[in-house]
Amino acid sequence: MIPASLGNRAKESLVVDFINQTNLDTTPDKSSIIDAFFSYAKVEQQREVKDMIAAENLNEAPAKRYIAASLEREYASENGTELNAILPKLSPLNLQYLTKKQSVLQKIAAFVEKFKGVGGRV
Repeated sequence: MIPASLGNRAKESLVVDFINQTNLDTTPDKSSIIDAFFSYAKVEQQREVKDMIAAENLNEAPAKRYIAASLEREYASENGTELNAILPKLSPLNLQYLTKKQSVLQKIAAFVEKFKGVGGRV
């Protein structure tokens, strides 16, 4: 059912992980399941942001601002200087700079697709 919906396809792993880690039999009604899912998603969102910042060696405060803004507008943008500000110090003339920038942009775009509409703080 989830893969059939384009809007939810990115959230599939999040939903499946929630189902696997939650005892749905103890949940009294549908609204409680939805509340539990959003609580779970918010915790996962914060964990994944922290992991991404550490793994990519990003500047933490600017990265959190950029990711929060991307979640708010529901897409990651490479326009402006926000994306450049989160990257580790590399010369723009360095070939690794563009590779790193594109890699980080793709990871953030995937993150935004997965967590948009979930809410929570980054």
